Amino acid sequence: MHRRRFLQTSALASAALAFPFVSARNVLGANSRLNIASVGVGGKGAVDVAGVSSENLIGLCDVDANRLAAAGKKYAQAQTFADWRVMFDKLGKQIDAVTVSTPDHTHFLPSYRAVKEGKHVYCQKPLTHTVWEARTLAEAARTAKVATQMGNQGISHPRLRRDAELVKAGVLGPIRELHCWTDRPGPWWKQAQPRPTEFPPVPAGINWDLWIGSAPFRPYHPAWGHFAWRGWWDFGTGAPGDMGCHLLNLAALAMDFRDPSAVEAKGEGATAESGPAWSEVKWDFPARGAQPAFQFFWYDGAHLPPADLFPGKKFGPNGVLVIGGKDTYLTSYEGGGEFKSGATHADFKNIAETLPKNPNWDRCHYEEWIAACKGGPRAYSNFDVAGPVTEVVLLGNVALRAGQRIEWDAKKLQVTNVKAANDFLKTEYRKGWQV
Repeated sequence: MHRRRFLQTSALASAALAFPFVSARNVLGANSRLNIASVGVGGKGAVDVAGVSSENLIGLCDVDANRLAAAGKKYAQAQTFADWRVMFDKLGKQIDAVTVSTPDHTHFLPSYRAVKEGKHVYCQKPLTHTVWEARTLAEAARTAKVATQMGNQGISHPRLRRDAELVKAGVLGPIRELHCWTDRPGPWWKQAQPRPTEFPPVPAGINWDLWIGSAPFRPYHPAWGHFAWRGWWDFGTGAPGDMGCHLLNLAALAMDFRDPSAVEAKGEGATAESGPAWSEVKWDFPARGAQPAFQFFWYDGAHLPPADLFPGKKFGPNGVLVIGGKDTYLTSYEGGGEFKSGATHADFKNIAETLPKNPNWDRCHYEEWIAACKGGPRAYSNFDVAGPVTEVVLLGNVALRAGQRIEWDAKKLQVTNVKAANDFLKTEYRKGWQV
């Protein structure tokens, strides 16, 4: 055997041993093309469809007939559907993999059905709408041994991955605190709103019943239409769900970031229908293995961490601050930050690079998932990583809605001190949409 062929064969064998979770039934050769069906093809969905268009797109689904027609014209080989359930029924075992790019409340059901049928899944962030869904979907994907990825592209950025290598190597010392903040909501969408009482006609081409999906039905209103749905509890997950899964990229790669013991939150203006105008949340994480106990602080709606955490630096609208026993690091969800001590990245050239880095990082996020579907290494935001991160951010919303500090038993998936808070861990699906 030639040396090059030997090395290629050895590498493939090593990958199979290191990542045995992928179902042999669904593994294709590296040069084979996946049959992909996409749920949601407008907005971010259009980006995701383009991201996997190197494969064989066989199904496109959207509740907006206009967006669906545009996607169908661009990818003429694919069949088009308004209802993902019909698409799954008709295409069945032809589908190797699925992308899901829809409002938060409609992530779980198509993703869950796909993994239960042995299909690989790429799902936009946040992975799910509720804590129970995040746990259930991650467990189902693990059991099915399918390849998964959550759509938080920044985790594939070379700068972010270098940040993770440095933090994991201990350049900051033991991590004591993590702070993340975003300017959302506010200029991006509204929260702290009452439910509308007047309802205009549904725009032409929109199947409103399918858009509502499993959520409690209500007539159409633009207040919970395009992008604005993020601010409503029935549809979105607010700023923590929208930006938390981005801003926690570093923690997801560098730390064992899961299962807090307690969460407390405060905010202003929240209603039974809509999230607060701003919020501040604190999670307590117990020591785990070699990782000491630490706290995670969240700020949104233009609230920021205390300025004295990084003196002389004006915080931007979105950011990440990691406080360790040796140093503090200020960065973003795409990485490449600065050290409070004045140290530079060049000072740590001796720390090995352990994560792959691709300058075309946005495209790389899809390529890593596609490679995983074909038997390669796991994508870095696979559901075993993305599920726990999603649980963390959504527990912040549970604490906000409970109105008091909650104590969390991750193993039992239960709030132990505020019984009523458990009502926010799971939603009741509308008739016809039950699991």
